[in-house]
Amino acid sequence: MAGLLAGHIAAVTGGGSGIGQGICQAYAREGARVIVLDVHPEGAQETIDLVAQAGGKASFVRLDVTDREACKRAAAEIAKDGNISILVNNAGINRRNHITADPAAVAKDWDDILSINLDGVFNVTRAFLDQLRATKGRIVNIGSIQSFVHVTWPNSAAYTTSKHGVLGFTRALAAELGKDGVRVNAIGPGLIETRINAEARAKNPDMVANVMRHTPLGRAGKPADIAGPAVFLASDLSSYVTGAMIMADGGFRAI
Repeated sequence: MAGLLAGHIAAVTGGGSGIGQGICQAYAREGARVIVLDVHPEGAQETIDLVAQAGGKASFVRLDVTDREACKRAAAEIAKDGNISILVNNAGINRRNHITADPAAVAKDWDDILSINLDGVFNVTRAFLDQLRATKGRIVNIGSIQSFVHVTWPNSAAYTTSKHGVLGFTRALAAELGKDGVRVNAIGPGLIETRINAEARAKNPDMVANVMRHTPLGRAGKPADIAGPAVFLASDLSSYVTGAMIMADGGFRAI
């Protein structure tokens, strides 16, 4: 079914790579005008080129989601050409480090991960909130399987905390913004193969094998596996869905 997002303007953080890039492509295919928000111009241009090759429309606004004032400026710049009606909070990082490791390294990981994965979601959402209320828009936050579980990844306290926070933030906003017609949902990816995590997957084959043993579908995901739920949550097909996290984890939480 084509055109599910026709007439929408969608802003996607971290849209220059991986899951964000896949979502940008899917939104453009469904008729949305896409704004790639990313700190890396090269990756953003790649996304724009891919969208253009498929006949879609995309543009780039450089954004560091940890910079609250920059988020406000980006929102104001975008508003000159129309209010967004879809916001995807996808930008995130992950580092795995035992809490008992070098104290300085652990503290830096904590600060960096929380500032992007959780504070960044707040910063961007707050900056675009007036636009989303005006358009009765939709917010799609990218959580994680680690919004719920952590046993398979015991060395990632900061990342797990940040993704639990995304789930809580999603539910809290859904409860608060429902009266304004703004729907807020999240997606919980399992192990998704991207260029960003290629090295980590290569260096940790036992971790990958362990995840696959607990994944009924027997494979890792691709960015396109997250793009489908992202289209659903941004479209009118999910008009009565808010405060939910759709798991796209190959069934990991089922067993």
